[in-house]
Amino acid sequence: MRTKKNVVIVGGSTGIGKGIVEAFNKKEYNIYSISRDNCDISNTQDIDNYFKSIPYIDILINNAAINFCKKIEDISFNEWNSVINVNLSSYFYIIKTSLPKMSKGGKIVNVSSIAGRNKSLVSGVHYTSSKAGLIGLTRQLAQELGPKGININCVCPSQTLTPMLERSMTKKQLKELSSNIPLRRVATIDEIVDPILFLCSEGASYIHGACLDINGGQL
Repeated sequence: MRTKKNVVIVGGSTGIGKGIVEAFNKKEYNIYSISRDNCDISNTQDIDNYFKSIPYIDILINNAAINFCKKIEDISFNEWNSVINVNLSSYFYIIKTSLPKMSKGGKIVNVSSIAGRNKSLVSGVHYTSSKAGLIGLTRQLAQELGPKGININCVCPSQTLTPMLERSMTKKQLKELSSNIPLRRVATIDEIVDPILFLCSEGASYIHGACLDINGGQL
């Protein structure tokens, strides 16, 4: 008998993922937070072993990502594969592994990026390609998972004040970026977390296959 809902948060140790974990800690949920310390999501065997311990899943949030700020001339094929594997292929495999544990329906939210919608000012083509791929993954799975009672959506955040962003951009670049955003600032972590929580709620029960832009008005 289910006494609490189970939520799996992939990439829950830092940045947006950490904010999601903290938000669900305030609710009545059992939280399974996946980080580099307890599961290598580039390794399917690690994923299999981790998910064996989860009896059922009500909510799955895929948030993990790696990023390198390089031009195509400086990206090796191995690095391309590494980014695609972590940022896109792992999402496919984690969703596939989770589905048998979502027999009563549920919610899936994939964290893409404004880079997947348009372009990135600093990130490499491998990162941008992986985030664009998540949009396609979400939209196709909406057709397959809807009849199973599983809502799947993705969010496309713009630059957010996370440790990854601070490593990717200088203070001067951040200032210049903010001046070109209609709201004149980058997002806070909470401003990304709250829409994700909404997509996980019953209030979003008829939102399906959507890609929600959270970007301060950037086109």
